[in-house]
Amino acid sequence: MASKAPERSAKVAKKTTIKRVAEEPALLAGGNPQIAKADGDAPVQAYIAALPGWKGDVGRRLDALIARTVPGVHKAVKWNSPLYGIEGGGWFLGIHTFTNYVKVAFFRGTSLRPVPPGESKSKDTRYLNIREDDQLDEAQLAAWVKQASQLPGERM
Repeated sequence: MASKAPERSAKVAKKTTIKRVAEEPALLAGGNPQIAKADGDAPVQAYIAALPGWKGDVGRRLDALIARTVPGVHKAVKWNSPLYGIEGGGWFLGIHTFTNYVKVAFFRGTSLRPVPPGESKSKDTRYLNIREDDQLDEAQLAAWVKQASQLPGERM
């Protein structure tokens, strides 16, 4: 009977470890949180909460700006990236974290005025890369978000 006690303790420790891992998302390359694919605000907030350091501040600012600019915006996490769209209208914007910057992807970015600065291999997509010490032009970003939300979105 005494030989089963260590086995039982190991099972309890394993359950505790699994629970802790589920509560704290793993960080993938570049500090991008591994969040399960899901629709709604909750997974997006879990992604933002798991962002390390200054990236979390950027994530909170971006999410708040998008929600203010597009009331009722539809949110989801897919492929470890928050997506923002119009219900039934597709996705107009995505966020992804890298080692030295947070990338905002405008899926129809070449239709925005002015066109966001970062080029993509996709002919329509344009990026805005935000680095730690960048001064975020919230007025310009809000204008891009508003324009993007009024364009046909991506079906993913």
